Amino acid sequence: MSEDFFQGYKGEALEILKKYNVRVWGTVEMETTRGNFKGTVLPRAVNDDQFHIVVKISTGYNIGIDIRTVTGMKEVGYKKANYKVPEKEFPYTPGLPHVKLLGTGGTIASRLDYRTGAVIPAFSPGELYGAVPELAEICNLDTEKIFAVFSENMGPTQYVALAKQIGKEIENGIDGIVIGHGTDTLHHTGAVLTFMCQNLPVPVILVGSQRSSDRPSSDAALNLMHAMTAAGRGNIAEVLVCMFGPTSDEYGLLHRGTRVRKMHSSYRSTFRTIGDTPVARITRKGLTPIKEDYNRRRQDKNVKIIPTFDDRVTMLYYYPGMKPDTLDAITDNGYKGVVWVGTGLGHVNKEMYPAIERAHKAGVHQYMTVQTIWGYVHMFVYDTGRDMMAKGIIPAGNMLPEVAFIKLGWALGQTHDMEEVKKIMLTPINDEITEREPYNGYLVYQGGSPEVEEFVKRVRK
Repeated sequence: MSEDFFQGYKGEALEILKKYNVRVWGTVEMETTRGNFKGTVLPRAVNDDQFHIVVKISTGYNIGIDIRTVTGMKEVGYKKANYKVPEKEFPYTPGLPHVKLLGTGGTIASRLDYRTGAVIPAFSPGELYGAVPELAEICNLDTEKIFAVFSENMGPTQYVALAKQIGKEIENGIDGIVIGHGTDTLHHTGAVLTFMCQNLPVPVILVGSQRSSDRPSSDAALNLMHAMTAAGRGNIAEVLVCMFGPTSDEYGLLHRGTRVRKMHSSYRSTFRTIGDTPVARITRKGLTPIKEDYNRRRQDKNVKIIPTFDDRVTMLYYYPGMKPDTLDAITDNGYKGVVWVGTGLGHVNKEMYPAIERAHKAGVHQYMTVQTIWGYVHMFVYDTGRDMMAKGIIPAGNMLPEVAFIKLGWALGQTHDMEEVKKIMLTPINDEITEREPYNGYLVYQGGSPEVEEFVKRVRK
């Protein structure tokens, strides 16, 4: 058989496929010392080893079979798969709200590239409708691909372009906006759009997925349906992040763009509101508010777009034994802002003091946040905090470190005046700083605790 039938296979894995006359995309019945398997042989990633055959089984999951366990194999069918979802023109239904989907890339718009084994941005927004036809029951949808990047490649250029596009869509009379976005930096974009797009008359919903669209456990379709519902039919006209609530498919949560954080690398319920509660629950049937104080939808087109950002800002995560040359290098390289992520109530060691003072004299704006994630900076409690404030560091309340970083870049895009920047930073726009945490704003369930174990038994499914 031609080498084209053995895409990506090499060495011993290639030899065993040839031995049994099995092709990539062939349906195979396989006998191994660990049991019998049936499925479709998939291409190997070009950089993978030579000792495994990858098979997609009936559940839709891919498994790797160690060839050293194989005792027999038989090809019982062959059909080359096409993993590209065809684009479909979205139907128009009178009476449904008009929503605009802005695509940026990420897992919600992706598929698996079997050549490399990587998840790649591959679905256009039109293909998303081909994959999730239920969207047509929720809204009338226009789509536009603004970028096609992983979220780690989102930055100030993309932030500014998105903010301007949101302004244009509102001017055109859109009922709601959904932004498809990779999850890794989705909370950064949620924060920056909250600052850049103020007094929104319609919802702006950021949505992603933890698992690519071709996986049986993908959360992409349900997250999209929830986001479209929140954008087209919801009454909360804010920048919100829409993702799974529990790990099951029961409902999604809408998180305020300034108080949300990705808290797990792979759970579908990775996004959590920190130091507060989510704004609302969302299902395909509609939205149920959790908070009472939110910006309501309006019929006008008035929105305040402030698309500025100075990227000469960085974050310094303090660690024991940190040397002053870390901050000196930042100062010498022309950075204009530093967000400290300090210990406890907002502390760093005394060895850093000369560098902090030097940076302040050089015009570097410095703000303190805390590594604990939950809680407030309190720099009046100990001498350490008071000393740092005297040398130019400003406490940032309970602003999350990433949010403070984003807000400082946005503030410095408008002015470098110390007092003006301080005023912008410490004046809340949408709960990035709150007066207090609610009693249920800090909940960390620790396995092993009797009350938690009892709770888990009741809710785990």
